Formats: sequence, structure tokens, C-alpha cells
Amino acid sequence: MTSFSCWVVTDGKAGMENQCLGLAEALGLTPVVKRVRLRAPWRQLSPFLRVGNRFAAGPAGDPIAPPWPDLLIGCGRQSIAPSLAARKGSGGRTFTVHIQDPQIDPRHFDLVVVPRHDRLRGPNVLVTRGSLHRVTPAMLAEAGARHASRLARLPRPRVAVLIGGSSGAYRLTRAIMAGVADRLAAWAREHGAGLMVTPSRRTGAENEAILRARLEGPAAEGLAVEVWDGRGENPYFAYLALADLIVVTADSVNMVSEACSTGKPVYVIGLEGGSPKFRAFHEGLVRDGHTRPFGGGPEVWTPPPLDETQAVADEVRRRLLERRAAPGGTAGE
Repeated sequence: MTSFSCWVVTDGKAGMENQCLGLAEALGLTPVVKRVRLRAPWRQLSPFLRVGNRFAAGPAGDPIAPPWPDLLIGCGRQSIAPSLAARKGSGGRTFTVHIQDPQIDPRHFDLVVVPRHDRLRGPNVLVTRGSLHRVTPAMLAEAGARHASRLARLPRPRVAVLIGGSSGAYRLTRAIMAGVADRLAAWAREHGAGLMVTPSRRTGAENEAILRARLEGPAAEGLAVEVWDGRGENPYFAYLALADLIVVTADSVNMVSEACSTGKPVYVIGLEGGSPKFRAFHEGLVRDGHTRPFGGGPEVWTPPPLDETQAVADEVRRRLLERRAAPGGTAGE
């Protein structure tokens, strides 16, 4: 795949960019990352304004201009006008992949990748159970090796705890945070478990203080715990690598998908709120045996493998090679 040039186009949000990078890396490509800022009126009206897309990318972001890549991977509403511009400007030579529902007919792209809790379907739509990501066995092995000596003091089973926070769909309340922390402490005491905990920016100062008080304060005497303090490198990937089981909040499809990709048991912490899409996502993972609700005592089971990023990459590779072998090497609008 080294002979294919590739752009990753997003508005720079990590959750979107990492999905695109994960797909590019699974293809064995080193992409050019384009972070775009659309001009008005495309900024407000994308994806429904599809006239003059070659003018949509503004000077505050990266330019969208020839030479066009062989492959463009985009995610998010702001990437759509640049993707359409590249497809048209290249005469159909640029193979365009859009991740997530673009809210317009998928025929405007060569391939659209959506999680199954979105309703979009079509002949050029690939459906996944969760989100694409950058987690690979090699990445986890490298991160685990770098942090293994520091975390060796934690007994097994080791529990990686990934705490998100409030979002558009969910609320992580103080009561929920306190209940989760108390249950984790009970798990650790009853089963002699070691806890590896990483909060996020969305967790919030109050919830993080509750977490630390219950897992690191005087009441936590005797617990074997590391709560990341926010300084230096986030040991998130090392925790995934070195854990025997994983606990993750329900607010992030990305975090849950990354946890499930490890092949380890995953418990999902329910939060206040939700949405039909999130409920469908979580119910599907429970039904398929990838996750269980956070509750009762921890069990170690063997979930089925969930490596969707590589499966999508294999299909993109097949279609790219098919296009290259076709007469003229292009596929039109």
C-alpha cells in the first residue's frame, strides 16, 4: 500500500481524526493530515451546500488543493465539502472514504463507514459494530512494556478503569461517580485486584476529587491503585495492555470500541441520560458478548474478537486495487 498517497481530513477533533488515522495505519499508509476550517456559508450549511466546494476550505485551516491524493479519508461534517471537492477535482481518481453518517446520499463518496446503530445502509456503505481506532496489538505491547515496571506493584487481576464524563447524551453525576468508586474499591478488596484509573477532561474536577478521595484517600487504605494525575503521558494504552479486565463509562463509543478491541472482558458503567443510538450500540455489544453492565462482582470471560478497523482496511485495499486494475484506473462520479 506504500504506493498510494493518502489524506486524512477532519476539523481536528481527536475522536474523528483518530478514526481516520486508525484506518490509514491499518492500510500501512502514512497520511498527510489536513485539519480544515470552512469558510461561510459552507461552515454553517455543510453538508447540504454542495456548490463551489473547491472554495469551502478557508485560510485558517490546511489547504485542499492539487495534487490530489489516491485516497482521502474524512470524518465529520466539516470534512465533507473538501472530500467532494477532491473527488470532483481529481476527475474521480481520488477514492473517498467517509467515516460516520454524512447526512447526504452515500453515492457522493466511494465508501461510507458507519456503526450499525446508525440507520444508513447502501451498496457502498460498510457497517461496523463500533468505531474505528488506532489500537493495535503492537501499540499495546509497546505501551505496556514502557510502563510495566512501574505498574508491577499492582496485583492481579488488574482492572483498567477508563472514566469519561458528561456529554451531549450523558451526565456523569457526583452520585454515580461516588457509587462507581465505592464499587471499584469493593472489587479491589474482595478480589485482591489492582486498579489502574484514568479520568478524562470531561470527568470534571468535582468527580475526579470524589474518585481520588475514595480510591486514594484515608478510606482507601490497603488498596492497590494508580489514578493518573494528568501529568506527562497518559498511560491509557498501557492500562489497556496490562489489564485483565476493563471498566469504561458509557459516554464514549470510541473508548468502548478500543476496550473491546483488546479481546478482554469489558464492563460498561451506565450514566444518566443516553439516546436511542447509544442504547442500540451498547445493547448490540452485550448481545454479541463483548461487554457486560458494570455491577456485581468481576468475572473474567473470553469475548469474541472485535477487530473492525483491520476488516474495513482490507475492504478499502480491495477496492483501491480493483480501481487501479480497471481500464483507465479511475471510477467516475
